Amino acid sequence: MPLNDLEEFARIAFDWLWETDAEDRFRYISPGAEALLGRTAESMIGVERVAFAVADETSLAHYREAIAARRPFRELTYIYGHPDGAPRWFEISGRPHFSPDGGFLGYRGVGCDVSEQHRTRRELIEAHARLSEQNRLFDAALENMSQGLCLFDAEQRLLVWNQRYREMFRLPEAALRIGMSQRAVIEMLVALKRYKAGATVDSVSEGTRTSLLAEGSKSVLRELADGRVIAANHRPMAGGGWVATFEDITERRRNEARIVHMARHDGLTDLPNRTCLRELGSDLIEALRTGEGGRLAVLGLDLDRFKPINDSFGHAVGDALLRAVAERLRAHVRGRDVVARLGGDEFAVLSRIEDAAGAAVLAERLIGVIGAPYLLDGITVEIGMSVGVALVDAEAPAVGRDIERLLKEADLALYEAKAEGGGTFRLFEPQMDETMRERLVLERELREALSQGRFELHYQPLVDLADNRITGLEALVRWRHPERGLVSPAVFIPLAEETGLIVPLGDWVLRQACRDAAGWPVGISIAVNVSPLQLRHRGFAQSVLAALAGSGLKATRLELEITESVLIDDTETSLETLHTLRKLGVRISMDDFGTGYSSISYLRRFPFDKIKIDRSFVRDCAAQSEAGAIIRAIVSLGTSLGITTLVEGVETEPQLATVRAEGAREVQGYLFSPPRPAHEIAGLLEIGLCETGIAAAVAQANPAGELARTAAA
Repeated sequence: MPLNDLEEFARIAFDWLWETDAEDRFRYISPGAEALLGRTAESMIGVERVAFAVADETSLAHYREAIAARRPFRELTYIYGHPDGAPRWFEISGRPHFSPDGGFLGYRGVGCDVSEQHRTRRELIEAHARLSEQNRLFDAALENMSQGLCLFDAEQRLLVWNQRYREMFRLPEAALRIGMSQRAVIEMLVALKRYKAGATVDSVSEGTRTSLLAEGSKSVLRELADGRVIAANHRPMAGGGWVATFEDITERRRNEARIVHMARHDGLTDLPNRTCLRELGSDLIEALRTGEGGRLAVLGLDLDRFKPINDSFGHAVGDALLRAVAERLRAHVRGRDVVARLGGDEFAVLSRIEDAAGAAVLAERLIGVIGAPYLLDGITVEIGMSVGVALVDAEAPAVGRDIERLLKEADLALYEAKAEGGGTFRLFEPQMDETMRERLVLERELREALSQGRFELHYQPLVDLADNRITGLEALVRWRHPERGLVSPAVFIPLAEETGLIVPLGDWVLRQACRDAAGWPVGISIAVNVSPLQLRHRGFAQSVLAALAGSGLKATRLELEITESVLIDDTETSLETLHTLRKLGVRISMDDFGTGYSSISYLRRFPFDKIKIDRSFVRDCAAQSEAGAIIRAIVSLGTSLGITTLVEGVETEPQLATVRAEGAREVQGYLFSPPRPAHEIAGLLEIGLCETGIAAAVAQANPAGELARTAAA
């Protein structure tokens, strides 16, 4: 073909014609190529093709191989480095050119700019890659969903589902197919008995329809035959059809039920708590009012001696004991009765009974049941229980007597039972409410008295029988009320113990007694009663030291009197405090010795300096030999242990003679002097320490008729 014809063909079929020599240098480029190449043909003649390719262009490797082998090549694409900086993709084809004698002259061929096609192809490849990645991610998301999923078209035909859906309904792999109708899916599930008994194809279909018509997202709960609960949610799609998601909410429902249960039940015993008791009690009262008849008994229960056990053996044993109590209560009431824990060691029982006698029988039975011994982790413990009972009658339920009122009435009755020593029950009586109001008034006045300094100390002498001399005095607190006068300690001390006011009151007594005693002769000691609440307070030892330091009183002149209830509690704090104070020189005595069932055993647990024999043994010692024998035995025990013994409550000469005959070393009582205010003590000590001794003190302390009056009081 003539060259001009070849060029015409190149313009028609390709973009340009090219020719290289044996060294692969351009020898000819058709005139129309400049517009595409960005260079003139003259500038490219004599230059190798590779010089115009993008650096490190690997596509020319095939070109070089073809040239080296002197073989034709077709449609080989390489990247051309255009002068404007933007790459071009050129496609070339060529064949070797030989001389008539067979000598290799180079290549002739054609080229065209395929940049646009390349970009289009690359975009298609990238789009396909993105689509493939999206499909991969969609499949991964679909198969890794925690929810089951089904996609239905506008004709209610199944298009998509995931593995979680099959697992949720326990369907074999081949059970579902594309195009399957939604009703066919439901029919299969019903036939396989996947739903709870009673579910039908129509009822399940109706649930789906209702969910799709509802505004917003609305779940339909599907109960399965194996007890699981599935929440199905249906979301319509634009153009028809819907997406259905299925979530197994079985565990969530259990957790929600557990949370609701925990909010209404005690965590330790699993009994109903106060909130639940109010609800159940209100329902029972309403049932009475709607004609079921009978009475409702509300029993307030409080464990006796629980705290000492909890403190002595630890909270683990205390918790085990509370659980055991709960089990016994549950086991000894009727199935329709309610047992609740109100907190701490307080419980309550709601029971339908016929009359007050039935409530009394129930209370006595529960007291007996709870009082039986417990074996907990190898430890045997015993407690008691006090019960307060309030009743509401179906025939005439009082206005305003709701469950809260009944619980309050039961608590008032319980307070009376505890006040009588515990281990018993009391039925609520209207006057108890008035008693409680009076108690609240007294408590308020007691707080005011403490803040306004209305307390004062009286002192009663402790007499040494060896030389009839006063060797010490016991501090006894008195409350001077602006309207009632001197209030008896028997009235306000128990209230102070219950309210915790005994701690600040006891601290004041200690400081004031030490200040008063610092002004007495050096040989006179001061005895101060200490409450178990004070002793359990971690700052008590520091309070004692501060009182001694502030008054200048020597520790050896201070005697602290404790009752055996301190040792029944037996807390580490109490014992550690007692030992610390005794090491500093403070004397420790046990008050009211002999009134507890194990007083003697406590002498082995702490080295007391003195024991005070309770006045109950002195009262009849002159007339009853048994009382005298007990005093003699205690005195002998104290002597053998090196412990001083003091007899309290000596009020008559015959009592004094008997006590002296039994060997007691110290005495205390109205025979010598009633408790006297601080300003009278200096004169009493002056007489009691003179040579005439106690006889003169008795004469001054008990003018005619005073002993009889004080004894009668």
